[in-house]
Amino acid sequence: MENHNLYFIAIVLPNELSRKVIQVQNEIAERFESSKALKVLPHITLKAPFGLPAFAHNHVLDWFSELLIDIQPFQLELENFGAFKNLKHPVIFIKPGANEALSNLQKIIIQEFYRTFDDVEMNGTELIFKPHITVAYRDLHPEMFNKAWPEFKNREFSGLLHVNSFQLLKHDGKSWHIIQRFDLK
Repeated sequence: MENHNLYFIAIVLPNELSRKVIQVQNEIAERFESSKALKVLPHITLKAPFGLPAFAHNHVLDWFSELLIDIQPFQLELENFGAFKNLKHPVIFIKPGANEALSNLQKIIIQEFYRTFDDVEMNGTELIFKPHITVAYRDLHPEMFNKAWPEFKNREFSGLLHVNSFQLLKHDGKSWHIIQRFDLK
């Protein structure tokens, strides 16, 4: 996208929890030949990647900093593994437990985004929020998924995530970087 910037909004995991997730991602890269998940910080996506003209950058930053979010910080339990068993592009992920605050946060962000950026085409997957922390995707071939999933579907993973902020990330052409943080109050 020439003269466009690519962004997304996520809850980026803190360092200690990120290290645990990256260990799993590294294992999957080594054993099941899927390393794409290592190209972005471990996170829970709240607003899928979106592109806007480069001249809109300050507008994106202003919009993000002025969001009206009345959600208190909350805790989120991470509970084992799940999968999207797409035939061509399966995904293995760590499952957050059901959490009303997380669902409400995502809904508010999506509503506010499309109210402000009404010329951006809506991503249909955002209407049915399925929070997850990806550990294998895109380059996970179906045959490798069929080897990995029987192991991971019964494997335990646990963690407690204290959600007190979420982040706006921007792609620089090679990788994603946090450019702004929104603190929950």
